[in-house]
Amino acid sequence: MITFIPLSGSARSTNTTPLCYLLRVDDVSILLDCGSPDWCPETATDGEDTPKYHWEPYCEALREHAPNIDLVLLSHGDLAHTGLYAYAHARWGLNAPAYSALPVQAMARIAAGEDIEGIRDEEDVKDEVETQPNVTPPEFVETGSPPPKKLKTKGKYIPTLHEVHDAFDSVNTLRYSQPTHLQGKCQGLTITPFNAGHTLGGTIWKIRSPSAGTILYAVNMNHVKERHLDGTVLVRGSGGGIFEPLARPDLLITDADRAAVISSRRKDRDLALIDTIMATLSSRSSLLLPCDASTRLLEMLVLIDQHWTFHKLRYPVCLLSRTGSEMLTFVRSMMEWMGGTISKEDVGEDGTKQRNQKRKRDDDNDDEALGAFALRFKHLEIFPNPEAMMQRYSSKDPKLILAVPASLSHGPSRHLFSEFAAIPDNVVLLTGRGEPGTLSRVLFDKWNDAQRPEDKWDKGKIGRNIMMDGVIRIKVNSKVPLQGTELELYLAKEREAKEKEAAEKATLARNQRMLEADEDESDSDSDDSDVDDENEVQRALEGDLMDTSPDENGRKSRRQKADKVDGADWGLDGDEGFTKQLLSYDIYLKGNVSKSTSFFKTVDGQAQRFRMFPYVEKKRRVDEYGETIDVGLWLRKGKIFEEEAESEDAKALKNQTDEETKAAQEPPSKFVSTVVEVQPACRLLFVDMEGLNDGRAVKTMIPRVNPRKMIIVHATSDATDALIESCANIRAMTKDIYAPTTGDKVQIGQQTNNFSISISDGVLAAVKMSHFEDNEIGYVTGRVVAHVNSTIPVLEPAASVGPISVNVRPAAAGGGRTLGSRPPTTIPRSTMIGELKLTALKSRLATVGVQAELIGEGVLICGAAAKRNAAADTLEESVAVRKTARGKVELEGNVCDVYYTVRKEIYNLHALVAA
Repeated sequence: MITFIPLSGSARSTNTTPLCYLLRVDDVSILLDCGSPDWCPETATDGEDTPKYHWEPYCEALREHAPNIDLVLLSHGDLAHTGLYAYAHARWGLNAPAYSALPVQAMARIAAGEDIEGIRDEEDVKDEVETQPNVTPPEFVETGSPPPKKLKTKGKYIPTLHEVHDAFDSVNTLRYSQPTHLQGKCQGLTITPFNAGHTLGGTIWKIRSPSAGTILYAVNMNHVKERHLDGTVLVRGSGGGIFEPLARPDLLITDADRAAVISSRRKDRDLALIDTIMATLSSRSSLLLPCDASTRLLEMLVLIDQHWTFHKLRYPVCLLSRTGSEMLTFVRSMMEWMGGTISKEDVGEDGTKQRNQKRKRDDDNDDEALGAFALRFKHLEIFPNPEAMMQRYSSKDPKLILAVPASLSHGPSRHLFSEFAAIPDNVVLLTGRGEPGTLSRVLFDKWNDAQRPEDKWDKGKIGRNIMMDGVIRIKVNSKVPLQGTELELYLAKEREAKEKEAAEKATLARNQRMLEADEDESDSDSDDSDVDDENEVQRALEGDLMDTSPDENGRKSRRQKADKVDGADWGLDGDEGFTKQLLSYDIYLKGNVSKSTSFFKTVDGQAQRFRMFPYVEKKRRVDEYGETIDVGLWLRKGKIFEEEAESEDAKALKNQTDEETKAAQEPPSKFVSTVVEVQPACRLLFVDMEGLNDGRAVKTMIPRVNPRKMIIVHATSDATDALIESCANIRAMTKDIYAPTTGDKVQIGQQTNNFSISISDGVLAAVKMSHFEDNEIGYVTGRVVAHVNSTIPVLEPAASVGPISVNVRPAAAGGGRTLGSRPPTTIPRSTMIGELKLTALKSRLATVGVQAELIGEGVLICGAAAKRNAAADTLEESVAVRKTARGKVELEGNVCDVYYTVRKEIYNLHALVAA
């Protein structure tokens, strides 16, 4: 049972992004992509005080399903496919295992980091803690404080940078064509990624289920070979054949966003882009090229750098991006994922092999192993913000500026546009249409509406640039330092907060000292008793040796008691400063007890005291739970644990420290919004550099994949109807095509129940096994019998159940058989298992000497008709093999040797299972 629900990016939709779909295979819930919308659209309100955003239904649906997701598959590393994953992972309970290709993980991290940093530097994003119902976050469990009761249901769902790193660190990375057998609740499923083109690491996901068959999720593909990427693996070679492991899936989920679009030739697009750049720079003007932060940016950088290197140009190429250096560093280490026309010898250098080899010999370092001589882009300069670029280059200097984001909704590209567009002869060059509602889409619509009907962007032509006019009102958000009264009020509030915090800390410290004092007082009793015992023993030892009677000055002085010592031969000798005396060790009597009357011998009227060897018993300190904890021991162990975990948490701590340091260095500031009226005087041009299949490629590839069922997503109404109409005109193409809208549920197949039975020896002995691939299959007929001594029913032979018999009705009433008729015969129950591939049949026929030729639409001509210049009298010895849409095979032709030969080879390609 397959259930498909588009949460966003459905068919017949005016806004086809972001992409996010829920796929249920039996009882396993799979989330296909988790994109984010553009958080800063041009029209976010409907005239009311409370903003209303178009993404709220999508976010609400994703929040509802997130805790129940069992598997997440990410296909591309841009915001439209992965932008909301970090927020859902951190705050909505999307903790299911996630899988992606290695470049997708890194590119998604870079794109999300660039986007959230740009927004957080311009707006006050309220970080509200969100929880699911009846779920308490760990931080509230530790502190004991109650969790928030209300969820954040409005606004912008923007994670922190730390949450982005944590989310994408948890993603499992795979390589292309690497099958992965899942465990746990997903046990039985096998997922395999394949190259989709369009972006570095772009993935076609093949999901194999034992009950639902093969599911292919292929969106945003590109079959054209680019400068830094190969085309999708779905199309093999120039012949246009389909990659065999991806052919004939049970279900194909694909997009049709550009099914009604005819793209211009790549050669014409590249030429238009370069000519516009060179013409603008030669006229001492500048050019603004909005771009994304990670995926399609790389293709433009390779194109520009190759042109700059070949012509030895000196115009500055500036990239405004916080994560540009990080992205290029990663890409240089992922050369095995790249393809196209780039290589380590000619990209990023001067184009000569000798100089590259010389540099490789001179630079003996580890960077060479990471592709340091590829994608170096020596003409590129990276700046974190427009201010840093203006400090390096004047506004009058001609330069090529690549600024993020491509939507012009926030960040450096928006700030530059407000000033850049008002300068005559400057050029704004768009390479993508942008999401509806963004400034990029507004400019694209303005350009497209100004073109002639035959030069529209979807007609396969390169349009002309236009002169912008009119007035454009845009809102620019920024962070400005506090000044004057605002700064004084802020500092006063900050002092109050610090004083209050210090008072609270002092109170806590005083309470802690009081508690510690109480504990020390309770523990000091045992300690004091031990000390008293030791001191008393010491005094007792010295009491017999020293006389502490007061002298004439009233002070006590110790003198030796030599006159009280008898003639014993033990005691201290003279070397120790004492006279010889009697020291006998026996039971020691403590206190006044020793002065009581005793039967022991007295010396000078004083009872002699005997003492045992001085020993003080150490008392164990215990509390109400047993022995007290050795705090020092645990502190030492804790220090060891911290040192071991330091390496793992070093990265997270570094990021947190950098954020705190950055926040500490920034002066007190506030967020302001300014509505700017821009009177554009620049020129505007659109060149399609999105790197996606057009309608001709989509309408050619999908019928060759020939899925049994198909679901169309990520498409407008016109594009959806165009693809459905194209598939309807193909005879062999499936007619089970679904185009659900957002929230609609598509159910494919039916629920099946599985039962366990035991096969008896009699049935096993009678069954005839046939080989099919790696399996042996047999046809079993019997009845299920439940025995008392077994919990599992047994399948036993059924004498009454036999093959179907066909009886000839007697003509005479007496029941006799008609003269000349045959006796009743039995028709065996047989089943042919397998899938006929016409290419395999053609190969087998060639080995037995029968010529065959494919003529299209699933028809194979065999025999004399397949030969060129065949004689007319031999055409009768020809047959046609045709596959229908429902998997049936039709063999049509005259009764001849070729007919029986072809039929025999068809049977040999299947497993015949008979009773």
